[in-house]
Amino acid sequence: MMTIAEQSIQDINDCWNRIGVSGDHSCEKLQQFVHCRNCDVYAGAAQRNLQRPVDAAYKQEWAEHFRQPEDNRAQLDSSCLVFRIGREWLSLPTSVFLSVAPQAAPHRLPHRNARGLAGVVNVGGKLYPCISLAALLDVDDTESVARTGRHTFARLLLVQWDGQPYALPVADLHGILRYAASDVQPPAATINKGLSRYLTGVITHDGMQVGCLDAGLLGYQLARTLR
Repeated sequence: MMTIAEQSIQDINDCWNRIGVSGDHSCEKLQQFVHCRNCDVYAGAAQRNLQRPVDAAYKQEWAEHFRQPEDNRAQLDSSCLVFRIGREWLSLPTSVFLSVAPQAAPHRLPHRNARGLAGVVNVGGKLYPCISLAALLDVDDTESVARTGRHTFARLLLVQWDGQPYALPVADLHGILRYAASDVQPPAATINKGLSRYLTGVITHDGMQVGCLDAGLLGYQLARTLR
């Protein structure tokens, strides 16, 4: 037997599916409104759909939904930006980021040879000191790992510590990841010592082992390259 809600939906004239943009385009109103979503008939049908009577089955369905026990999983209380250097997927807290920019070749600075300092880059008319995380973290950036089903593009991560901005070249960008701090695991003993001293832990996500960089320690090292 048909419910009240189903009967109300059937009573709506869905002309957009027959003579409108989803049909044969023969509706004379299309010349005036261009698209069905701009038409008063379409708007009226939407109003009637939202105002249709709610039957007992619909109420029961939602009552069951809200009766389910509360999800006790750990809250996603932290967020980071995940990127790749060489074969290593790494992350930094989103709070240190200013923006992401296309890759740009750095210009060397004369008489400055601090470890990791690649030079300066121009991003949007502003100069940023360009720091190689690969050099600081002792990561081989000549190695790469391709992920199937997606393109990879090198980027510049524009970050800031204590008011000082930096540009960090990376080989690939995965994006922002929200995670539970309680899910962070200790780094594996097999990670190279240069990198492991900068890690606070590892997150498992989408088949990747993502190293969480110590933002405080890394910020201190970035500042040292400019002294």
